[in-house]
Amino acid sequence: MTTFTTLPLSDKQQLLTQLCEQYEDAIFILDANFRYLSVNAIYEIMIGYSESFLLGRPLGIYAAEFLSKEEQAILNDLTSHLDSKGFYEIDFSIATRYGQVLNCHITYRRIYVGETGYYIGVVRDMSSVVKDRKQMNHLLNYDQLTGLPNRKVFLSQTSELLLESYQEVVIVRLNIDRYRNLASLLGPNGINTLIESFVLRVKTLKLEDLHCFSHFGGDDFALLFECTDANSVRNQLDLLMQMCEHPFFVSNEPAEDTAIYCHISVGVSFFPENDYEMIGLLTKAEKALQYVKQQGGDDICWYNKTIDEATANSLQLEAELRAATNDVQFVPYYQPKFSLDTGAITGFEALVRWQHPTRGLLKPVHFMNAIITHKLSFELFSQMATQIAEQLSIWQKLGFDQHICINADAAEFSHPDFFEMVSNLFVQHDIHAHQLHIEVTESSLIQRHANVKKQLNLLKELGICLALDDFGTGYASLSYLQEYPFDFIKIDKSFISKIETDRTQYAIVKAILELAVALDMQVIAEGIETKQQRDLLLDMGCKYGQGYWFSKPVTADIATEMLTQQYLSK
Repeated sequence: MTTFTTLPLSDKQQLLTQLCEQYEDAIFILDANFRYLSVNAIYEIMIGYSESFLLGRPLGIYAAEFLSKEEQAILNDLTSHLDSKGFYEIDFSIATRYGQVLNCHITYRRIYVGETGYYIGVVRDMSSVVKDRKQMNHLLNYDQLTGLPNRKVFLSQTSELLLESYQEVVIVRLNIDRYRNLASLLGPNGINTLIESFVLRVKTLKLEDLHCFSHFGGDDFALLFECTDANSVRNQLDLLMQMCEHPFFVSNEPAEDTAIYCHISVGVSFFPENDYEMIGLLTKAEKALQYVKQQGGDDICWYNKTIDEATANSLQLEAELRAATNDVQFVPYYQPKFSLDTGAITGFEALVRWQHPTRGLLKPVHFMNAIITHKLSFELFSQMATQIAEQLSIWQKLGFDQHICINADAAEFSHPDFFEMVSNLFVQHDIHAHQLHIEVTESSLIQRHANVKKQLNLLKELGICLALDDFGTGYASLSYLQEYPFDFIKIDKSFISKIETDRTQYAIVKAILELAVALDMQVIAEGIETKQQRDLLLDMGCKYGQGYWFSKPVTADIATEMLTQQYLSK
């Protein structure tokens, strides 16, 4: 059995002394009057004063009357707690001899040795912890790219302002238009540089009454204003719009720099006119923003109740359109194309109509924008193409050798199933490829140049005839004729409306006809509404045309009757 030997008092005291000297935290001992009696080496290093300098000096080094009010208040609180409880702790910033400020956690304890009281202080340097906390706080509350307050901070400041303010509070939400396209073109570094430049330029405007400028991420920003009259913010927003009229540059190489224009969409709501609660105001500002974007962007919209009505109508229209694509409510109407010299029908252009279950027959002006917005273009095209193929099959069995032209846009061409769907029409309905013509608008060529060119070449290989629609209304029609395999040029009706009296229209149409002859292409004139227009076009060498003078778009049954009469008259 081993024997237990107690630690000698002298060894114990020596061990405790060494422990205090080597302890990671700073330690000091004060007498009953809060004067230094002893400090360990860590304390000396921490504050920059030696023990010999501190001995006999009061806590804080200087006499109480020379301390700041804050320090005097803390000293009084310290004394009170130690007298009543014998313990006190505080987070406090200590100024060192070298002017450095340390964020520290300090604990004080009152200890008696015999009847003599002492105060032991333990100081832990929390500067690194505080720094980490500050960094974490910054990460949680500020956007790392722009350094602006994030959504959480914006909502918090808005809530506080609404509680405290006796003025009008304005919430502004803004997005950069075409942001995804810009990000794709510029790449990650380029788009980040653009966003940083945009933020810097907004800051340099020094907008009046601006309470918070926040970055929600990407192209998504918010501004918070407090002012006596919300109308004063209109001038500030005008400055924002004017700012965007000047180009941005993102390259470090001047020779490679390209001017980039950042147009913005802006939605606004304000307290107390639109709502009293933060969530309501933010929601309404975002509704106004979405309304602007639906109208094409690059504008400012102040929230009003009609936006709610428009939103509700838009949601209802979307639901109805999706039902229409499922229930085959879209039907083709056929506008005949004629030979200008004989008056014979040479083909038809299919124009979409919506046979609405309650509103009757609707023209594209009532729904086509919504079709594009809700990305239903391919579904509509497929439905129309199928019905057209069925009609061609019917006419073929009746002995009518006709073609039908259908319009295709960028949204249809970009769909991965487009070519397969079109090519299957000929197999499923036993029709010939030359019976289907496809019209392409210039806007399609601009938006998806490479993809459209590939699709057009594939269609041409199938034997489908291709027409360039609205010729002359875009920006690069001549280059399109060189690049793409078109068989027909359609002269837009805007060049026909005053051709008898307008020398410019006459000259343009004459030039198009001569160009078509040189390129071995056929020309169809749209929008012929008078006999005089028909006669003049015929004299100019135009062979084919369509318009209300010949016939309006008609149903499949009426188109069949027209063909029957034509074939019977032969």
